[in-house]
Amino acid sequence: MKILKITSIFIILILMLANCKGGKLPGADARKIPYDPKERVKRNLEQGKGFRIGNVIDGNNRGGNFQFASSNELWRASLDVIDFMPLASANYSGGMIITDWYNDSNNPNESIKITIRFLTNEVRSDAISIKVFYKSCSDANTCSVKQKNGSLSTELNKEILKLATKYKKEVDEKNFKPYIVSDPSD
Repeated sequence: MKILKITSIFIILILMLANCKGGKLPGADARKIPYDPKERVKRNLEQGKGFRIGNVIDGNNRGGNFQFASSNELWRASLDVIDFMPLASANYSGGMIITDWYNDSNNPNESIKITIRFLTNEVRSDAISIKVFYKSCSDANTCSVKQKNGSLSTELNKEILKLATKYKKEVDEKNFKPYIVSDPSD
């Protein structure tokens, strides 16, 4: 009898929580989300966002497989684009990459430093903020540092977004599993 009470309370609690927020998906774009619930389920399962009972039974449970920074496409793309420069700091949890001063030896008196700040984890045009600093030194060890908003920061932004988009597409294709609806009449 006690098990029956606990089970009924548990079911009622699940039903109440399932009806929260009136079925709205927070932060979702209605143009990108199918209206039909079956289509939403199919899309989410194909993209690896869902839960399949068969995976648990077969032992293919992917829960707990965390990749941390390597799963963030923007972070990986940023590190790949500026891999020729020495890093002064790379803080994933703080969302910052700061390079050390870099000189390509064409002009020994000029160096550059790049700071990349992540504003969101989504791959979009306003996801990162890139600042490029130029340091010019004279022979008397007098240096001046200036931030310039020029073509280098624009090109870096474009290359990082292009590579992040490529990485995101690869991850989406890797996680895609076709959803096959079993016919109950079989």
